[in-house]
Amino acid sequence: MTSFSHSAPEFLSIEEAGRLLRKREISPVELVNAALEQISRWNPGLNAFLTIVANDAQREARAAERAFRRGEARGPLHGIPISLKDNFWTRGIRSTAGSKILAKLVPDADSDVAGRLAHAGAILLGKTNMHEFAYGITNENPHYGPVHNPWAQERISGGSSGGSAVAVATGMGFASMGTDTGGSIRIPASLCGIVGLKPTFGLVSVRGVVPLAQTMDHAGPLARSVMDVCILLQGVAREYPKEVPRPDYRKLRKSIPRRFRLGWPKEYFFDGVDLEVRRAVDAAAKTLESLGACIEEVSLPHLAESVEPSTNIAMAEATRYHESQGYFPAHAAEYGEDVRKRLEMGRQVRAVDYLHAFAVKQEIEREFEAAYARVDAIVAPAVPITAPCIGEKEVTINGQKETVRSALVRLNRPANLTGDPAISIPCGYTRAGLPVGLQLIAPHWGEARLLAIALAYEKATEWHKRHPLLS
Repeated sequence: MTSFSHSAPEFLSIEEAGRLLRKREISPVELVNAALEQISRWNPGLNAFLTIVANDAQREARAAERAFRRGEARGPLHGIPISLKDNFWTRGIRSTAGSKILAKLVPDADSDVAGRLAHAGAILLGKTNMHEFAYGITNENPHYGPVHNPWAQERISGGSSGGSAVAVATGMGFASMGTDTGGSIRIPASLCGIVGLKPTFGLVSVRGVVPLAQTMDHAGPLARSVMDVCILLQGVAREYPKEVPRPDYRKLRKSIPRRFRLGWPKEYFFDGVDLEVRRAVDAAAKTLESLGACIEEVSLPHLAESVEPSTNIAMAEATRYHESQGYFPAHAAEYGEDVRKRLEMGRQVRAVDYLHAFAVKQEIEREFEAAYARVDAIVAPAVPITAPCIGEKEVTINGQKETVRSALVRLNRPANLTGDPAISIPCGYTRAGLPVGLQLIAPHWGEARLLAIALAYEKATEWHKRHPLLS
């Protein structure tokens, strides 16, 4: 598939754009205008944005331009146009969480993430479309319409951070922030051919984010390269433990390891994977071996038993939140059918099952920790399929039928249950031209090593340089 020109300003990397800004070879106004032109051109068909703040963005761009003239650059995000998923509160800007219930919500304070990005000088272009209340993975929103995949517009973007992924993939901004409770960063990143990172649980604040399930909610970056994800993570991350190396984009290339160990899961992660996806992941593994990886089999024997417990946690916590806010069941008719049904199911989760789920969580954490004693990271597909068609409820994988929801979530939910950092990076395309994502999962606070390994793979391949040619 033909790619956009790399000389187009909207497809510069954050690192490249920052270098040009500091040299004053390009201006924040030019970057913002290029992104807004992409939004004007492609958003009507793709439906990635719910709210666009063009005037605010242009005003901030002019202010950033004046700052660069004075030699007052704040850092690598200063003057960079970005977006935020619409469940991040933004002061004075509508924040719907993709819902009808919050359609008119205009917060009087920023979320922690929005505040940190503003302080870093990033320029907000708007708020992106999402699955209602982040409670789904297709981004088929009954209130605002589906987000369309830019590689094949009849297909889903993946969710719930689908608007963010599509905006990044098409140059409608340089990066975005999403949330991930069961894969909602990694799924759309994989299906849209970009990079998405779910950091260690708690590393990025979710204060001011409309929650889904408080013990599994994560906030993290989506961008077109590993380096850009690292830059965004630095802008929003809280403090690491003192003994842990903090990711630093200035040191990332130098920290690429010559030798590293990767775990190939014996159980679960390679069950029910589409043949084209499996071939792409196998090829990625061979590339990683050529870069110095020693890949060995690791065992996670009880992971399959965590599916129902992790679902129970998510359902119970989601329903509890919506009840506590007075949204459900009082406004049940204002929810989309899929979200309403899951909230109803959450009321059926027994306390004993919820508590049992945390016992299972501890067991799964121990199994992952045992694997990490031998390897730096675990390698797996990000999702077992490529993007299904909008409206499709079931998929067939190697002759076996499975719901779309189950297929997209099952390889992602384990890292939400453990809280481990996990990244999806592009690792190939199918014969139909649809992106495939490779997932790497690392131990708590292991982002520096994880990003270095991901960057090593990215530097050895060309997949991340492809952009969809829309018509």
